[in-house]
Amino acid sequence: MLAALTLTALIAGCGTTGTRTDTGGPQEAPSGFPVTVTNCGETTTYQRPPRRAVTMNQHTTEIMLALGLADRMVGTAYLDDRILPEYRDEYRRIPVLAERYPSYEVLLKEAPDFVYGGYTSAFSQQEGRSRQRLREAGIRTHLNIANCTDGRVGMSEVHEEIRTIAKIFDVPERAAELIDRMNATRSKAETERGDVEPVSVFVYDSGTKSAYTTGGDGITNAIVRMSGGHNVFADQREGFVDVSWEQVLQRRPEWIVILDYGSTTVEQKKSALLNKPALADIPAVKHQRFAVLPLSSAVAGVRAPRAVAELSEQLHPGQYR
Repeated sequence: MLAALTLTALIAGCGTTGTRTDTGGPQEAPSGFPVTVTNCGETTTYQRPPRRAVTMNQHTTEIMLALGLADRMVGTAYLDDRILPEYRDEYRRIPVLAERYPSYEVLLKEAPDFVYGGYTSAFSQQEGRSRQRLREAGIRTHLNIANCTDGRVGMSEVHEEIRTIAKIFDVPERAAELIDRMNATRSKAETERGDVEPVSVFVYDSGTKSAYTTGGDGITNAIVRMSGGHNVFADQREGFVDVSWEQVLQRRPEWIVILDYGSTTVEQKKSALLNKPALADIPAVKHQRFAVLPLSSAVAGVRAPRAVAELSEQLHPGQYR
């Protein structure tokens, strides 16, 4: 209780006008504030931009760094991959609170005024980090748009996420510049690939008894489509979904895209697929057509346009110029 009261006193400025800045003096709210944002069913009003942010999950961390907000970050957690090279110097200056998710108590010690999660697991009620509990402690929270969009997530939703975070932190011009760069990366990839006939693709995330794959609503589906592929499970109205191996066999994908993350290596996943008798006759396995996409590139973050370039070159090696 004492820790919660102390934290609330430190960060109550998100909801009042008399907060103290890092230098100890009163801070006037900038023009355009307060800002109200509705996110995953929760409406939050920011009296001024957050000054002590914690990011949980890699894509939220990279969105913050890409917007030049490292100086507003007091902690980060949970990487799936290495941070992009252009952001590593700034990232090294930010305390890593936990290899995976920090506990509620660890979060309190950092006195954050904003916690930004990439997946719903970041705000696990079972682990004591629910958005409600954090809100009661005076901490504003935000969950990546991919977790709460009713419908398909594509590049426009990624842009919306970037604009929303920029709005909360009062850096809208940085969002515009970042989105322009992302669009240029995607346009370059599509131009270099040229017109191609889409190839059928099965995205393999994990699973042995069944296959965990991407459905039609996730950003991974959009990346496959923009890369000149057709997700064979695009008709499944979810971001990710479990399917049977019989369904994979029936849809006969020409390519398998392996999502690379965690302790199971790409080679181990590839070997498991090659040694599964039920898949022996599908074109992707028969001709060993495998592509690889890091999970950090297959989420609603700043890497999405680069993922289009990476996957285009793998799916259409003879066409890509």
